[in-house]
Amino acid sequence: MAGNRPISQVTIIGTGVIGASWAALFLAKGLDVVATDIAPDAEASLRHFVYAAWPALERLGITAGASPLRLVFTPDLAEAVKGADLVQENGPERIDFKKKLYGQLDELLPPDVIIASSSSGLTMSEIQSGCPSHPERCVIAHPFNPPHLIPLVEIVGGAKTSEETIRRASEFYTALGKQTVRLHKEVPGHVANRLQAALAREVYHLVNEGVVSVADVDTALCWGPGLRWGIMGQVLLNHLGGGQGGMEHFLEQFTGPMTAWWKVLGSPQLTPELQEKLIAGVHAEVGSRSIDDLAAERDEVLLGLLELRNKAAGQAK
Repeated sequence: MAGNRPISQVTIIGTGVIGASWAALFLAKGLDVVATDIAPDAEASLRHFVYAAWPALERLGITAGASPLRLVFTPDLAEAVKGADLVQENGPERIDFKKKLYGQLDELLPPDVIIASSSSGLTMSEIQSGCPSHPERCVIAHPFNPPHLIPLVEIVGGAKTSEETIRRASEFYTALGKQTVRLHKEVPGHVANRLQAALAREVYHLVNEGVVSVADVDTALCWGPGLRWGIMGQVLLNHLGGGQGGMEHFLEQFTGPMTAWWKVLGSPQLTPELQEKLIAGVHAEVGSRSIDDLAAERDEVLLGLLELRNKAAGQAK
């Protein structure tokens, strides 16, 4: 597979929450975007999302010449992938659906076009088994919601994915301003979702045991370690927590207490009773705020954090 194909046109397959957010980002970075989805009113919903997201993207800095008018929509898959340099697939998390889709894409696309999946849980080895001719160009490029704001992209190859595809995909997303991490092994849920799942398990356990309310456990997270996690990762924070002795001193000092806590962490069952407790607790925490209100609150604070991080990165250069 030729590895020098420039990426200037991206096809988005599936324009739900993730696909629409990808479309907004690609457009803001000056790319031509062709989107396809067979859902009723998909085009109207997509265009509404892109225009609503545009002010935030302008605030973060868009590429010269970028415009939401460079978005083309068609419900026809074959039409959508004509001229594509990369396909960002955001279909349902069903292996039968994805394998059939990848078989179609394998026939429609030249062999040097990357097919990147946003799948959050399925492995590329499973997915690319439906792509018999050129499975080497298939890769997981899993974003974090919303992709037009959150920089993380997890890059995961399957058993037949080439190193060249990994390299090209990583270079493409990095050039968009993304922070990419490469997984060297396939694991269900990749990395970031597994970290979230581990934390959610203990959150639900503490609520289930009556240790803390839903509102208070959220407060403990977002006003405590969550603030630090928006700046540095766990291991780097541990290094800082060791004082002048760094990670070496941290492990010497805290290995005993930390491993003792590991032994009593919970493994709750999401019983109907626990689900009811979580639902009632979050509605009490939310009060009169709508989903849109909460999303706007999240995105406004997130934009502020991204601006601070970008400023700090610029000063460090």
